[in-house]
Amino acid sequence: MESRRATQIAEALQQQVFSGRYEDGDKLDEVRLAEQFEVSRTPIREALQELVGTGLAEQIPRRGVFVRLPGPVELMEMFETMAELEAACARLAASRITDTGLAQLREANSKCQEAIEVQDFDRYYAQNEAFHQAIYRGAANGFLAKQAAQLQNRLKPYRKEQLRFRGRMDQSMAEHVAIVAALERGDGRAAEQALRDHVAVQGEKFHQLMANLNSK
Repeated sequence: MESRRATQIAEALQQQVFSGRYEDGDKLDEVRLAEQFEVSRTPIREALQELVGTGLAEQIPRRGVFVRLPGPVELMEMFETMAELEAACARLAASRITDTGLAQLREANSKCQEAIEVQDFDRYYAQNEAFHQAIYRGAANGFLAKQAAQLQNRLKPYRKEQLRFRGRMDQSMAEHVAIVAALERGDGRAAEQALRDHVAVQGEKFHQLMANLNSK
């Protein structure tokens, strides 16, 4: 129960960071947050560690946890790296993914579509995570899957934020369908390119993401 509450608090803090309530360098005080969320300090500590894990905060010994927002260059580099890691997963998965793995992808897509119909961004992102993680597993390379999962977690707040762009969930869903089709055909090159394009935040879309973050 406390772990679930910690995750809820971490997500609430992410939104508060993006809304401008907290700025880069602000301290996240355990006592004040415990009072704000009406919980003990244990789930607060867990929530702060989740933020540290995503890179939205950093822990400084003997000083505490502070908000840390990456600059545009660092963020673009992380998205570029994420795109290449996932592209590699897709290329390998095209020849290695099991029927069970493909079924998991179709199920995740079905649930993503249900989320689109009710415009539930959080629900869509949860199923989107499941979709990508099924591809990591499908690559049958434990080290690669671990690296991809770690960076996916680091970029979670930003990947989730860009889903709020008008029409982005529908576009994302169409990209998912193309990825599954390539994997079903066993077409590694097409799967690799489809995943790379799906994850990469380029040009106008990246500037839109930065504008959204800076305006809040």
